[in-house]
Amino acid sequence: MPDNYAYEAVEGWGLGSDGRPFGGVVPDVAVNSSDTVYITRREPPAILVYDRDGTFLRTLADEILTNPHNIWIDSDDQIYVADTDDHTVRKFNTAGTLIQTWGTQNETGQPGDPFNRPTKAMAPPTGHLFVSDGYGQHRIHRFSPDGDHELSWGEEGTGPSQFALPHDLWVDSRDRVLVTDRENHRIQLFDLDGQFLEEWRNVESPNNIHITEDDLLYLAEAPRRVSIFDLDGNLLHRWGEKGDGAGQYVDYPHGICVDSRGDIYVTEVPFQPDRLQKFARI
Repeated sequence: MPDNYAYEAVEGWGLGSDGRPFGGVVPDVAVNSSDTVYITRREPPAILVYDRDGTFLRTLADEILTNPHNIWIDSDDQIYVADTDDHTVRKFNTAGTLIQTWGTQNETGQPGDPFNRPTKAMAPPTGHLFVSDGYGQHRIHRFSPDGDHELSWGEEGTGPSQFALPHDLWVDSRDRVLVTDRENHRIQLFDLDGQFLEEWRNVESPNNIHITEDDLLYLAEAPRRVSIFDLDGNLLHRWGEKGDGAGQYVDYPHGICVDSRGDIYVTEVPFQPDRLQKFARI
């Protein structure tokens, strides 16, 4: 585990002569096994692909997606996207070919059932799929490796297993499901069967999580900051301030990911187009 946290903002990442402006608000970002960067764009909807140096490579799924929100990439480089406006979760390969869809396009599920404006999907090594169903209802869903809906938990409220916008989730190496309960200003932790374990309160309006292979948790928080925790919830480092300079945040940090070299990518929403920053580990 690193014992220092020093980063420098890479000014203009992705926007230079070999890059391309993102062309809209970008909610989230993820990297694959070769550190290729995949960015969701809200409008016009698409996945934008760049190399780690910011060179634009291609656009994916622009004829399929309607409002892509959070994105996650598995160890086989399969891309999972929660599409909030058409109530689906989709899996693509790196060429942008649609592999699988969960949910019924343009139809909300029955109350409590998948999906009503889902926010994030992730498939841990067990092969199950976990989805935060956050904007339209306050639920977490689990699907079997065969794609069958197995269980759901959560309801609106402030108590254990209750949510006020489950905005993101991540299954860690301890087989715990960590959920950012944004409007309740906490992270709730559950076992794989949805049983409540504990909550972390040393956060404010937590948006998105990324956990690295060395068990560091990187968190984008709406009060214009990024925080780093260990898996026991101990705060290791935190930074951020309002501003439009390199390393500052105009809007709210929304999406976050970390590549194999420890470099951090952070997107901002809701109002600023073309606002993604890369922080290089030094």
